[in-house]
Amino acid sequence: MRPYIACCMLFALALPGQAQQKPNTLTPKEIADGWILLFDGETTFGWNGKALKAVDGALHFGDLGAGVARSSVPFVSFEFRAEYQCDTKNTLLGVKGSAPGVESYQGQFLPMSKEWTPVRLHVENRKIVIDVPGTEPETKFPFDWTDPCVIRINQGKNTVTKLRNIKLRPLNMKPLFNGKDLAGWKEFPGKKSKFAIVDNAINVKDGPGDLQTAGKHKDFILQLDCISHGKHLNSGIFFRCRDNEYQNGYEAQIHNGFDEKPKKYLIDEYDPKTNKLLGKKEMLFNALDYGTGAIYRRMPARKQLAKDGEWFTMTVVAHGNHLATWVNGVQVTDWYDHRPKSDNARTGCKLEAGHISIQGHDPTTNLSFKNFRIAELK
Repeated sequence: MRPYIACCMLFALALPGQAQQKPNTLTPKEIADGWILLFDGETTFGWNGKALKAVDGALHFGDLGAGVARSSVPFVSFEFRAEYQCDTKNTLLGVKGSAPGVESYQGQFLPMSKEWTPVRLHVENRKIVIDVPGTEPETKFPFDWTDPCVIRINQGKNTVTKLRNIKLRPLNMKPLFNGKDLAGWKEFPGKKSKFAIVDNAINVKDGPGDLQTAGKHKDFILQLDCISHGKHLNSGIFFRCRDNEYQNGYEAQIHNGFDEKPKKYLIDEYDPKTNKLLGKKEMLFNALDYGTGAIYRRMPARKQLAKDGEWFTMTVVAHGNHLATWVNGVQVTDWYDHRPKSDNARTGCKLEAGHISIQGHDPTTNLSFKNFRIAELK
């Protein structure tokens, strides 16, 4: 990617008397438009950085001075927005990308600001635009990036930087479902589920069953809307599925059941270098049957964001062995598959492309899906 960095100040100001949106939340329209939060206002989940902490609804980059923080999940084409406070001019905001054997960071210094100040990044078609108040346009021509990039903040010495309302919208998403028929999808034969188009959505009843895309996808961003027409119904979105096999891939779980009392889960832990099983780690989650947004059998969802009888949006990102999910714009999993490589996601880390599918689980199944869209992470 040959980024061009410029400043063009495209921020909308709130009108007098206009209600202010609660920090670190998304409006229903933003969720429908595909926006996701990169910071939930409460934790540092989804970020890497030694001194990071969440303080008073802001992502705080620590009082230790110099340091680097990065978002954990990479993207290709996207719009990024946030608000910041910075007590010096020593903090760089930008993106970090890479090509084989080479890495590069493209950013721009944030002007000192004691007030919450908006900042915007737009990354698309080998062009990066960074809108930073009070700065001059800047253009750079580094090497061609071949991998997705992450958000990166470099905090300088004797500096305190805070961010909030950190949100991102993937761009160039293409539809997987036309809203009219099942063109581009194929039903696994010999099963009980009934797949039909109802009110411009794919409805699945009864079960079990499996509706698969004809095409295959490897590294991608997938977004979709779903509604469960009953209490705690079970379904899921499978991906990187094997050819001509039933429900055989990774699964982004759909089960809206959560309990007030945490449940014990045993999570397999593998050495990231040797890929050997280290043991099982006991973890507590309120999710029932892993919960909506979970990587089923691998990592439960950490929060309940979806309710039965209401449409919700789910985002799935698959990049190599890194899998992450969002439900209604809030990240609920961030998991690396450190198992030995395999062509079967049930038995190991599958990196090859595969089909995406909708699961019909059992005779109680009754869910609807719409607005399937996808972008390849290339």
